[in-house]
Amino acid sequence: MTTKELLDIYYKGFAEKANWEHVITDDFQFIGGDMTKTQPIVGKEEYIQVIKRFSQLFQSMKVKEMIIQGDNACVIGNYDYLFPNGQKINGNVAEVWTIKNEKLKSLTIYFDTLTFANNSK
Repeated sequence: MTTKELLDIYYKGFAEKANWEHVITDDFQFIGGDMTKTQPIVGKEEYIQVIKRFSQLFQSMKVKEMIIQGDNACVIGNYDYLFPNGQKINGNVAEVWTIKNEKLKSLTIYFDTLTFANNSK
């Protein structure tokens, strides 16, 4: 599978909140949400738990831009959030991927953590 095919499968499932897990590696690595924590969360199940919590906050998502360079990619995802405080916000997230052996191997995300934290309380 190509990098684009893997990402298309992932984001289609991610937007639908189902059927994205099979394209990530068992030893998947995720960094995001806290700039002070540079050690990745490691493991497919661990990442699934992160996404279960995150999925409660976004109502919809779409890919705005995808740049692929071999086994690396950068995706700008656009999310419509509904926070526990009732605030609705639309925001972009930069998502940097690596691919290994035809699976998604790692993801590092960059987003407005202050707005996210202020509305998640």
